[in-house]
Amino acid sequence: MEGAAERGVLAVLVVLAGLAACGSGSEIIEGPKNVTALKGSEARFNCTISQGWKLIMWALRGTVVLSMTPNGSIITNDRFTSASYQEGANFISEMIIHDVQLSDAGQVKCSLQNSDRDGAAFLSVQVMGRLLIPGGSLVVIEDNPCNITCRALNWTPLPDLSWEIGVPVSHSSYYSILEPEDLQSVESVLALTPQGNGTVTCVAEMKGLDVRESVTVRLTVVQPPLESSYQSEIRKSATMKTSKDTLGTKLESGNENYGYHSEPASLHDKSSEASVPEQRSSRQPHQESNHHQLGPANHPPVSFNMGSPKKVRNVTLV
Repeated sequence: MEGAAERGVLAVLVVLAGLAACGSGSEIIEGPKNVTALKGSEARFNCTISQGWKLIMWALRGTVVLSMTPNGSIITNDRFTSASYQEGANFISEMIIHDVQLSDAGQVKCSLQNSDRDGAAFLSVQVMGRLLIPGGSLVVIEDNPCNITCRALNWTPLPDLSWEIGVPVSHSSYYSILEPEDLQSVESVLALTPQGNGTVTCVAEMKGLDVRESVTVRLTVVQPPLESSYQSEIRKSATMKTSKDTLGTKLESGNENYGYHSEPASLHDKSSEASVPEQRSSRQPHQESNHHQLGPANHPPVSFNMGSPKKVRNVTLV
């Protein structure tokens, strides 16, 4: 292949050298137009030339890849071929790029030998990557909101993502999310509330091309799970037990009863102690003089009647 390419380039140089002296009175009437092509597809460029031309050269990104003479084409790379058409008195040269690659993106130029005028256009290359909905077919609950994600991987440029909903819903919306670490991927999230079985389709459309890719998944909608009466009773029992436990905790916490008033124990005790010496003194009066300076019998016993506001004093005479 390398030897054939070298021979082709040499042939072009020989032809150019021969035509340089002959000159050319033709000119480019209309140059090629911009083309956007998918990777792996074909891209075609046309150049309209007046009569009398001797050599037409096609260049891609500054390198001549195809040449044409009145006797035929000079091909140096099998990916670049030519076609020709007659339009009245003018001649149309077409260059065809096969199996377009990302590296082909750039300027395309049509020029004539010994002519100052040329025609230029630009080739844009787009890449259609993968489109998928993770998980495949889905089972969802009726009237319960759910999300479905569609991912477009390795696209250049990023496609426009949209949804076609073939299932009855009470609500639906979607939004796209860019992946900062992967500039060639994007995902779209569909939020919907399904009400029946059906399908949803994620659609990716290429910008500048009438090309679209789609992926469809089926949605199976099921009823919400029903609870048995036994489970309901268990739940009620648990609720009642929780309420009783809460009430018992409040009772055990010892809340103060502000309507209860107790009798002062200290006064009652003192009154009882004061009455004991009085009884002892009546039974054993001869020992009182010995303990007169030691015990509380030394003081007049006093008692208080809590049922009456009156103060009563009991005095024992010796």
